[in-house]
Amino acid sequence: MGSGSGSLVWFRKGIRIHDNPALEFASRTASHLYPVFVIDPHYMKPDPNAFSPGSSRAGLNRIKFLLESLVDLDLNLKNLGSRLLILKGDPAEVVIHCLKEWNVSKLCFEYDTEPYYQALDVKVKNFALAAGIEVFSPVSHTLFNPTDIIHKNGGKPPLSYQSFVKLAGEPPSPLTTVYSSLPPVGHLGSCDIFEVPTITDLGYGEAEQDEFSPFKGGESEALKRLDECMKDKKWVANFEKPKGNPSAFLKPATTVLSPYLKFGCLSSRYFYQRIQDIYRSMPKHSSPPVSLSGQLLWREFFYTAAFGTPNFDRMKGNRICKQIPWKDDDKLLEAWREARTGFPWIDAIMIQLRRWGWMHHLARHSVACFLTRGDLFVHWEKGRDVFERLLIDSDWAINNGNWMWLSCSSFFYQASVSWVKS
Repeated sequence: MGSGSGSLVWFRKGIRIHDNPALEFASRTASHLYPVFVIDPHYMKPDPNAFSPGSSRAGLNRIKFLLESLVDLDLNLKNLGSRLLILKGDPAEVVIHCLKEWNVSKLCFEYDTEPYYQALDVKVKNFALAAGIEVFSPVSHTLFNPTDIIHKNGGKPPLSYQSFVKLAGEPPSPLTTVYSSLPPVGHLGSCDIFEVPTITDLGYGEAEQDEFSPFKGGESEALKRLDECMKDKKWVANFEKPKGNPSAFLKPATTVLSPYLKFGCLSSRYFYQRIQDIYRSMPKHSSPPVSLSGQLLWREFFYTAAFGTPNFDRMKGNRICKQIPWKDDDKLLEAWREARTGFPWIDAIMIQLRRWGWMHHLARHSVACFLTRGDLFVHWEKGRDVFERLLIDSDWAINNGNWMWLSCSSFFYQASVSWVKS
């Protein structure tokens, strides 16, 4: 351990080849490269007690999207003379076992701000460093390093969009590395390696869900969708988030790139650069917070607020969250979740959520406001849990931040204009 010239690159998010600093560093001067993804039962194991098909943490649409993303990554790696090594089990224990088995001198993985991954990373990092293995964990899931923003703000995360943007400045440019090949995979020792599983392989029956999301996972699909969006320069330049038709189902009135950003199939830095290229060619364009680039900055704002706020995912113990005596009414929650409220617009959105794992941002605003401060007065954490399970783009920081926002628990305390209009 620590003496070889091989590298292990551990994929979690960042499921892509383009603008991937961990992959670039791992492959540099390496004799062998071990690209690893660990099937984590925490997120993948079927839960028969859940209210929809899926694991205890994710619905089947999101699991399927992830598997499609892994198949695409494996294919892209194979085109470069490598492959994706699939292992199963507790990610920290599996990666540590691999480090013991393989002759590597570098461990590379994208930095993750979520509490679950922060805890995993400490275990793996401590082992690797004690074994003399270099650890490289760059920030590449977001435009900015949340730690830097918090430091600039005196040790606390900025709690308004305007103050965040003022502190952030311009993000770094994406990497432009183009690979003709990657180092081959080395000797695998006693590690059990698998192919990317299907949902059936994971234990989900064929008939558990009769309709899946129309949005396919993977870097190839992400870049294709991005190219299609960027072709319409006028649309990109004039994009304003409060506008758009949330009932446009066949051709959604937005990019639908959020699932690809969530899994890192698309680099946010590359996306931002492509938008800026269009702005330079079309000086008359919309501006943050409503512009397309402004939406990426909203993402950064929530990531920074989440990273710098203990207990961000709950009301109690959360210093930025209003302590509101919400109703504890499971019947109201179930009626909302199962699209049985009797309000056609609300029920239609919830049906789309269950079937597609996605809905327009104004539709999300509508059902979130309806469940919380608008009508039912049910706790935002209950709605958050439903979104966390069913959305293919469910993102820990953004999901929690938006539910606090839309329930008037934090960030914003007035009636939502988008809710009133819709």
